[in-house]
Amino acid sequence: MSRNKAALLLLIPGITAALVWFSGCHRPTNERRYDLSGKVVAVEKDKRLVTISHGDIKGYMPGMVMPFLVKDQGALQIVVPGDQVQATLVVDGASSWLENVFVTRESTDTSNPNTGGPVEAKGGDEVPNFSLINQDGKAIRIQDYRGKSLVLTFIYTRCPDPNQCTLMSTNFAEMDRQLQKQPELYKKTHLLSISFDPDYDTPKVLRSYGAAYTGRYSAEDFQHWEFATGNKDQVKGIAQFFGMRYFHDTESGQDSVVHSLRTAVIAPDGKVFKVYRQNEWKPEQILNDLKTLTESR
Repeated sequence: MSRNKAALLLLIPGITAALVWFSGCHRPTNERRYDLSGKVVAVEKDKRLVTISHGDIKGYMPGMVMPFLVKDQGALQIVVPGDQVQATLVVDGASSWLENVFVTRESTDTSNPNTGGPVEAKGGDEVPNFSLINQDGKAIRIQDYRGKSLVLTFIYTRCPDPNQCTLMSTNFAEMDRQLQKQPELYKKTHLLSISFDPDYDTPKVLRSYGAAYTGRYSAEDFQHWEFATGNKDQVKGIAQFFGMRYFHDTESGQDSVVHSLRTAVIAPDGKVFKVYRQNEWKPEQILNDLKTLTESR
């Protein structure tokens, strides 16, 4: 064998390894990164969640109080409610999490501040006749839907998190489509998305947002899936009834909703049938609930 050929054979494994390393280090990604800063409201170590009252995230979302997944378990050991923190919010497709969490100012409150609010509604509870305003600027009340099975959830239109409001609206759009294929069930049900951002989510904004999700745009009449808001007290009342928590910021004196998730199924008699927490439910589950309620009548 010639010296040149032998040398080439020795180089091939090295070239192959280098190509494997190069392709691994340059794997395509859709990750987007944003700077986040705010005040820790709650820490749930078992769920790897930290709830933060954060300021505007430039280029992504307005200030809000909401939980974030933290991949680094060690970060959860060093933060406590009341800490001021900075972190990097990473969004990759349908996933999001925090990285590089560090405390910029330690809490001086030794009382372990946390979120507050009433215990959430449970099956069999009668829903109060809450008042809201729908996407047409029309006053609506919960009792308007008596005789139908009502499914409601909470959103805000500026929420870009793929695991939060976007997912809720996507799930509701899928339920709306599936119910249209079952005319008898369709006419006995109603969907309602309630915004907890009344300052921004005016009826006009909600109308545009809702029509985009149904795909019917100017032809949408909102007869089956409505979008609603109200003044801050109206929204807070119904949100707290279903278990949404509000955080009182002692510095600003303002109450802010903790951006968690609640989706409720209300029976035709106006009583709670089931409340789904967080975002793990699937459209098929609620469609089955609606069938159960219809068949039991």
